[in-house]
Order: sequence, then C-alpha cells, then structure tokens
Amino acid sequence: MKAVSVFSAGGAPARERRAERRAHADYTGAVYGSMLAASVVIGAGGLGEFPRLELVLLLVLTGLVFWVGHVHAQLFGARLAQRAPDRPTVLRLCREEWPIVEAAVPPALAVAVSPLLGLDVGGAIWLAVAVAVAVAGQVGWSAAGARQAGASRRLVAGTAAVNLLLGLAIISFKIALAH
Repeated sequence: MKAVSVFSAGGAPARERRAERRAHADYTGAVYGSMLAASVVIGAGGLGEFPRLELVLLLVLTGLVFWVGHVHAQLFGARLAQRAPDRPTVLRLCREEWPIVEAAVPPALAVAVSPLLGLDVGGAIWLAVAVAVAVAGQVGWSAAGARQAGASRRLVAGTAAVNLLLGLAIISFKIALAH
C-alpha cells in the first residue's frame, strides 16, 4: 500500500480531508479483499445449523483478520527496522488497509438478504460469489483505482479484464470442486 497523508495543513474541514483521501485512494486493498471474500465463499465447506449466519460471520471475520495482518505487516515489516510507529502512523495505516474489510461487506450482505430473494443456501453462495467477483469485487475496484490513478481508457479496460479473468478462475474452481 502506498503511504498517503490523511492530515491536511491548517485544520481543513473533515469534508476536505475526505475529498483529499479519495483523490489519493489506493484500491489495492479492495481488489485483494474482494478476491479474499470470493475465496472464502468458495472455500466454505461444511456449514453448520445456521449456514447463512456462519457464512456472513466467516466473511466479515476473515476480512478483519486479514486487515489486522496487513496493518501489522506494514507497521512491523518495514517500519520497525527504522523506528517505532507512532499513533498517527498506526491510524493512517488502519484507514489505508480498511478496504480489505469493506470488500467483504457486499458478499456478506448478499448472503444476508438471500432469503428475501427466495434463494436456498446454495443460491446464496452463488450470489455472494457473483457479488464478490463482479458487482463490488475486483473488477470494479481495479477499474476505479486505475481511473483514479489517471490511467488511459485502454489501461482501465485492461486491468478490469485481468481482474475479471481472476474472478472467473475463482468461479471455475467452485464449479470444478462442486462436481
């Protein structure tokens, strides 16, 4: 993840600070998180008595664990050798890595609302995979990141295509393992 200062000089209003963060956003965590969410859904084996609740919890908790792991790796992997991290650095890194957790939310919501759509557990799993891979997943996050970085339309389309292929590979694994 690239380091981005989230504090502006002169005590700018919160709205301006948020706009500045969005302008310098790094979508790497969101792309990674959406692939992680899709992998969690596909890898979810024998779910117990409350499969939807268990899958929602598995998605959110796995996202949180990977978020903590990424923050830890950023803080202690490179920075500890140089100097001890201070509170502003820890908070900044927590914010930068938060998209990993955010990426788990759309598939978790898909599982949660699946009964309202008349889906059984198998249908809920497929809906969650589709949401993680296509709708809110790596395709959208990678295209948004490329656009934010000022990439050409061709490069935006290329990164979206690569991430779509990665998502389709995850779905292919689910299909192959289910048969």
